[in-house]
Amino acid sequence: MFNSMNTQIPILIADDDEDDRFLIKTAFRDNQFTNELFFVSDGVELMHFLTRQGQYADAEKYPRPGIIFLDLNMPRKDGWEALSEIKQDPELRSIPVVVLTTSNSERDILRTYESGANCYITKPISFDQLLQIVRSFGHFWLQVASIPGR
Repeated sequence: MFNSMNTQIPILIADDDEDDRFLIKTAFRDNQFTNELFFVSDGVELMHFLTRQGQYADAEKYPRPGIIFLDLNMPRKDGWEALSEIKQDPELRSIPVVVLTTSNSERDILRTYESGANCYITKPISFDQLLQIVRSFGHFWLQVASIPGR
């Protein structure tokens, strides 16, 4: 049974690499997912978006995301710090966090899950692999899984 409610949840992507952001956006489009995508480039900006500070104060323009894609290696505030803040905040901890990062280190994977992430994905080398990852992500998170309401 598919959960059609998730097909319209906003997705927030925190990644400092402009090329990766473009490829992720393209992979969602090519897989025909219509979710609104929002992008931030570091952990500080991510937390401002989630707590509606500064330019992200308008809740209609910047809605609470249903899922967060999080790179671990970002400037100003890295993904580890941001993940810790998200999972310690009673208002934010229920948002699923999918880590999408370059590391495939067992230590990083373990630390990520211990910090409360819901999923860990190593960034692929090719765009075709990214397309498959986004397709699988979309099938599970947007069609099968139930995600907490806002």
